[in-house]
Amino acid sequence: MEQGIKLHLKRGMISGGLEVAAILKGMGLLRDCAGLGTIFTLHHVRPALPRRFAPNGHLEVTPDFLDLAITRLKRDGYEFLPLESVPERAASAKGKRPFVALTLDDGNRDNLEFALPIFARHNTPFTVFVAQGLSERTHSLWWETLAELLERQDRLTFDFGSGQEFVPLGTPSQKEAAFSRFVAFVHGIDESEAVARIDELAVRNGLEPLDIVRTSIMDREELRDLARHPLASLGAHTVSHRALARLPEAEAAAEMALSADYVAEIIGKRPTTIAYPYGTNDAVSPREGRLAAELGFSVGVTTRPGMIDQASGNALTLLPRLSLNGHYQKARYASALASGIPMRLMGRREAP
Repeated sequence: MEQGIKLHLKRGMISGGLEVAAILKGMGLLRDCAGLGTIFTLHHVRPALPRRFAPNGHLEVTPDFLDLAITRLKRDGYEFLPLESVPERAASAKGKRPFVALTLDDGNRDNLEFALPIFARHNTPFTVFVAQGLSERTHSLWWETLAELLERQDRLTFDFGSGQEFVPLGTPSQKEAAFSRFVAFVHGIDESEAVARIDELAVRNGLEPLDIVRTSIMDREELRDLARHPLASLGAHTVSHRALARLPEAEAAAEMALSADYVAEIIGKRPTTIAYPYGTNDAVSPREGRLAAELGFSVGVTTRPGMIDQASGNALTLLPRLSLNGHYQKARYASALASGIPMRLMGRREAP
């Protein structure tokens, strides 16, 4: 119950902040917050599904919302740029309109099925970040596995490190609490070990994790088809989708380099952009920005909320992004986010 109340209060606070930001933007106030532009991040773009338990709901937006958001941002006067053009814009932005760059992480099949037609209709460029282990079906989407597993079960037993425990799942609040505990488990020990144990738990309960990947993620040929579209670009997203900052340097560098090699095999040239898995402060460090530059990437993006400004030219491999979040699917919220006002009002850590 407590977990559900906290989530409700947090989302209410963010919604309220976005509403205030939209009003202030409409009044023409705080124009200095916008910077040079915004990089947006998305994951799934697909019709809404009727589900009682959706802990990954923030990673899903509907095609209708994406269409309306782009329409609103165009009406606001933003120029839509390919992500790889951001360094040039940061170096010479004087007299130019603020920009928006659209990015999508993981290579979900719905990006091809539902998002591409919208981007094509609006003539907006976009970048899809590819994790080799997902498209080659060697690694699982542990957060998707967990969501489906917890939805199916009303109880589980699991060893979080102190012996087998009973995990109650009889109510939505209990499922939310369990999901949060598993997330902390993944990020609290060796990630490969944690994910392997979650996968084993799923298999024991009749759920095959790689079936979820096959259903959700584009394979090599689908990625190649997508990359042929003139508006589409592919970027690197590592092999295993692990938090790079928690890996030894040589292993982190290998994840990045092998991912670039894989994308190069698909599109015939090395990608110049990379998105760091999770992208949060504890998942990405200055070391990853340095490694990206050494490996030849011109742009590296995090999920740290923020705007692109003149100072971004000194940190092109550690750029911030703003999330088009599934819990806040209103076109005026996308407009408010691009204004930069929510970061001023709520602080960078609380922005969606």
